[in-house]
Amino acid sequence: MAKYIIEGGRELYGSLTVRGAKNSVLTLLAASILTPETVILNDCPDISDVAVMLQILRKLGCKVSRRDSSIEIDSSGLHSYKIACDPAKELRSSVFMLGSLLSRIKRARAVYPGGCDIGLRPIDIHLAGLRELGVTIGERHGHIDCDGTHAHAADIVLDLPSVGATENLIMACVFLDGISVLRNCAKEPEIVDLQNFLNAMGAKVRGAGGSVITVEGVKRLHGVEYTPIPDRIVAGTWLIGAAMCGGKLTVENVCPEHISSLLAKLPKSSCKIYPRDGKIAIESKGRPPAVAKTETMYYPGFPTDLQAQMTALQSVSDGTAVIVENIFETRFRSAVELCKMGADITVSGNTAVVRGVESLYGTRVTATDLRGGASLVLAATAAQGRSEIDEIHHIDRGYEDLSVILPSVGVKITREG
Repeated sequence: MAKYIIEGGRELYGSLTVRGAKNSVLTLLAASILTPETVILNDCPDISDVAVMLQILRKLGCKVSRRDSSIEIDSSGLHSYKIACDPAKELRSSVFMLGSLLSRIKRARAVYPGGCDIGLRPIDIHLAGLRELGVTIGERHGHIDCDGTHAHAADIVLDLPSVGATENLIMACVFLDGISVLRNCAKEPEIVDLQNFLNAMGAKVRGAGGSVITVEGVKRLHGVEYTPIPDRIVAGTWLIGAAMCGGKLTVENVCPEHISSLLAKLPKSSCKIYPRDGKIAIESKGRPPAVAKTETMYYPGFPTDLQAQMTALQSVSDGTAVIVENIFETRFRSAVELCKMGADITVSGNTAVVRGVESLYGTRVTATDLRGGASLVLAATAAQGRSEIDEIHHIDRGYEDLSVILPSVGVKITREG
């Protein structure tokens, strides 16, 4: 199994460029089958989650090619409504194919989706919304069979502002006669990106970024070339890394407003932050003071996908911090690994109390999920000595090969296996 080896205790200097957002690219790839014409997505990250989604598209009959960071999808040969089992079990975003397949060919079959083990992530909100649209759904032997023959526009209230359910229902509505109204929608930037992508193809979607979204059905969509928004979580990861390690780092291709909740939390007494012209420069010096409380919330609140990285930052901060995880119930698993490096973290339920230590020390740890794995990379970079991080296939799901990217800013990191 592959692992990272990191010699820590180095400050970060230089610049890192962020590619398109994983959580947007995956949804746009699912939405690309809504037209038989060619779709081109630019600035796509070279990560395993994207590779799995491309595998799913190919098994449905799509022609997919990649050149550098651009992906071209031709779904004119789409011939199957069955989402392949093996890749779908690896990727939670495979569930987004339900809405697009139902719109395109009125049928879809899927297995329950996979992804990181960060707690229960039921898709009942997705299925309840599809039923409101008149989709007939059968569940047996681990499969979900959907029949959209009699689907119709509807007024739907989501039980929770689920990102995935919001996106899935938007795609399921694009060809339905009349106007569908989705209420209590998630407000994440990736949903706005999906709206902009669909509208560039000829859809009529309005309201993304707010709690109410309307979808007026159209007859067809056409091909498009599109560049997704930058990955706010990757950008936030590198900014937190600079705050932990010290130095001067510029993160390029970033929308500061998408990570305003993080920028508000980074300690101003030890960090100087300069957002401008699609980039953020950060200068960090000295041990950061603890942030009294960080609580994950739905957007525009503090993102759960940056909680593990923030926990790593607080582990070397001066003082005691409280971190509350409101989205996923088992997302403190990386805290156990941080404690192996000398961190002082006590977890009770959805709350972690982090008592900052002067420094961490290198050791062997294991990535248990995507963002927790990223937090270990940051911790190992800040720590004194040598660290080995096992099970880095989790990190590969959302970050391009860090042994290629991070040496440019001073990180001594190699990949083995």
